[in-house]
Amino acid sequence: MQVILLERIASLGQMGDVVTVKNGYARNFLLPQGKALRATSENQVNFEQRRVQLEARNLEQKTEAAAVGDKLDGTTFIIIRQAGDTGQLYGSVSSRDIAELIVEGGYSINRRQVVLSQPIKALGLHAISVSLHPELEVAVSVNVARSEDEAQRQARGEDVTMIHDEELDIETYDPDADDEGSTPSPSDGDDQAEAPQNETPKDDQA
Repeated sequence: MQVILLERIASLGQMGDVVTVKNGYARNFLLPQGKALRATSENQVNFEQRRVQLEARNLEQKTEAAAVGDKLDGTTFIIIRQAGDTGQLYGSVSSRDIAELIVEGGYSINRRQVVLSQPIKALGLHAISVSLHPELEVAVSVNVARSEDEAQRQARGEDVTMIHDEELDIETYDPDADDEGSTPSPSDGDDQAEAPQNETPKDDQA
């Protein structure tokens, strides 16, 4: 389907561009969200008449987003999750989880604004981009830990997933030590048993 973009969309183009997208993407997202119009001659005329208004609205939204971005950019959010000794989570952290965390922090965003290629599945500090406006992204840090104390340790740069193996005392074989205190066996010594005499006496000769 061909559509006319009503705002800049990073993966597609700038406001006013006519682009081809999948039907489902257009029907389920672009059209209902007011981000695009079907590319018809009537809508093209409609867009040109509204261009100045759309550009003014876009500038206003960008200014508002920049004000929010100044406060949000570089902020760290802590999220507590259960995980194994190696740091692998029992589950994952999704874009919805992160969006809810940011909203709890006093910011108004939705999960679609969280730029996350795949769910987070390990403990640690994760840099996440948040799209506040089609032309503005900020970076936040998500500190995924098993406890508040662990989150503070991670923030200081500690590796909480490191497993320290206990050193094992391994006895080395010492051949000289085996002989100490040992009792000599009966066969030890220089004396040896006499060999049996099996010789037959010779007859006296005349």
